Amino acid sequence: MQQAEIRQQWEGAAPGWARWEPTIAAWMDPATKAMLAMAAVDEGARVLDLACGAGSQTLDAARRVGPQGSVVAGDISDTMLQHVRDNARVAGLANVATLAGAAEDLDIAADSFDAVICRLGLMLFVEPARALAAVRRALRPQSKVAVVVFTTPARNPFMAKPMQILLHHAGKTPPSPGQPGIFSLGPPGVLERLLADSGFVDVEQRLVEVPLHMSSAAETLTMMKEAFGAYRAVIGDCPEAVQAAAWVEVAETLRTFEAPTGFVAPTEVLVAAAVKPT
Repeated sequence: MQQAEIRQQWEGAAPGWARWEPTIAAWMDPATKAMLAMAAVDEGARVLDLACGAGSQTLDAARRVGPQGSVVAGDISDTMLQHVRDNARVAGLANVATLAGAAEDLDIAADSFDAVICRLGLMLFVEPARALAAVRRALRPQSKVAVVVFTTPARNPFMAKPMQILLHHAGKTPPSPGQPGIFSLGPPGVLERLLADSGFVDVEQRLVEVPLHMSSAAETLTMMKEAFGAYRAVIGDCPEAVQAAAWVEVAETLRTFEAPTGFVAPTEVLVAAAVKPT
């Protein structure tokens, strides 16, 4: 997939992602806290947030660095960045700026950031190694990058099963190893090797369980259809009848995660951090 297609994909998902941002932020909160801590996002730091989406983690970082620090939020979607600016203004945060473009192509001054973060984005980049090369240039020596990615299909059935259904109905195959995908960086050792091959050292990794709690499977389906750009892209170019049949089957699968107390789905992410050497 080319960058223009990816931009279109996330422009289409941006309104839904922004609508569901509070839910996604609450879902990912333990992983976000781990990412910020492992990246050493502290008071006064200058932080780059790649693939920021609507920016809940951007604002978390901005609060941590305080008025003496700053956060630059980068994303391929201009609409996402407008949501970041709006959300920062509503939150009263004046230390947030935005930067448009794919992570691989961002024009960033060398040695200009104290930390780089990326929550649920790196595994979807067309060229993650090239993006990390840009990150390495942007970081000051001895500063850290920290990322969050989903682990494996087996540990994330609520994410994996709907994707399998959508791919089947669309007549498409799952991404091959090395290609962008929800679980591309989740298997043991893959992300660690990518960071090391990109010139980073002292890789630290932490598995974090982030179960998703929703009121119902129906609500979860709506979020998936509206906000999950990678899922929308799989089925979006199919005839309406194919799309409808696929989402009906996804809905049936999601109902298997319903309990008397509501919808609960186990989810596991990997948080990894590494250091730019001197």
